[in-house]
Amino acid sequence: MTKVCVITGGSSGIGLSVATLFVQQGYQVYNLDISPSDVGKFCSCDITDTQQVSQVINTIAKQGPIDVLVSNAGIHFSATIEDTSEADFDKVFNINVKGAYAAVKAVLPSMKAQNKGAIILMSSDQAIIGKQNSFAYNLSKAALASMAKTTALDYASFNITANAVCPGTIETPLYHKAIDAYCAKSGADKAQVHSEEEKLQPLNRLGQPEEVAELVLFLASDKARFITGSLQVIDGGYTAQ
Repeated sequence: MTKVCVITGGSSGIGLSVATLFVQQGYQVYNLDISPSDVGKFCSCDITDTQQVSQVINTIAKQGPIDVLVSNAGIHFSATIEDTSEADFDKVFNINVKGAYAAVKAVLPSMKAQNKGAIILMSSDQAIIGKQNSFAYNLSKAALASMAKTTALDYASFNITANAVCPGTIETPLYHKAIDAYCAKSGADKAQVHSEEEKLQPLNRLGQPEEVAELVLFLASDKARFITGSLQVIDGGYTAQ
C-alpha cells in the first residue's frame, strides 16, 4: 500500500525538496501551504488556523492512514527582544509553533489507530545555540525541539517516533530573502555577505535543501525506528565549534 506523507510548507525551499524526494520514493504527498505547488497534492491551508489544519488533515486521514508528518512551515524574523513587537512575536509563534502544534495534534489519531507513525519537526541549529538578533525565531525553534521530545515520550507506546531536524545555514529562498533584507538595510554587497556566510561554516559552504530532505526521508523510514526524541543536526559542523 502506498505510504502517505503530510507536509506543511512544502511549496518552496526545504519543504519543496522534501516533498519532491518523498514523491520520488513513491509516497502520496499532501502539501499544506498557502502557495500552490505542483509537487504532490496541494491542499490550500493557513497553518495558523488550527481548525482549518484539523479539517484538512482529517479529510486526508479518511482516505487512509497517515504514515509521516513533516511539519516544515515557518518564517524567519531578525530582531532583538527590544525590537520585536508583540505583533511580530505573535506572527512568528503562530506560524512556527502553533502551526506545528495543530499539525501534530491532527495526525496523531490516524497514527495511533495504525500503531505506527513518524513525525519530523523542522527546527534549526538555533534550538541548540543562540544567535544574535534572532530572539523570536530562536525561541520558536527551541520550542519545536521541545515539542519533538515531549511528543516522542508521550506516544512511544504507539510506535510513533518524533524527531526534530536542526538545519544550519541552508541555501533556500528564505536564506536569500534574509540576506537581501540585510543588504538593503545595511548597504552591504550581497556577493560578499554570501561569501562570508560560506566561510563561517567548517565545511566552507552552505547546505542545500536536498541534503536536508535526505535526512528527513531517513527519519521517516523503518531504518530509523529506534530514533525518537532526538535533535538531528545538519549544519556542516557549525554547532560543533
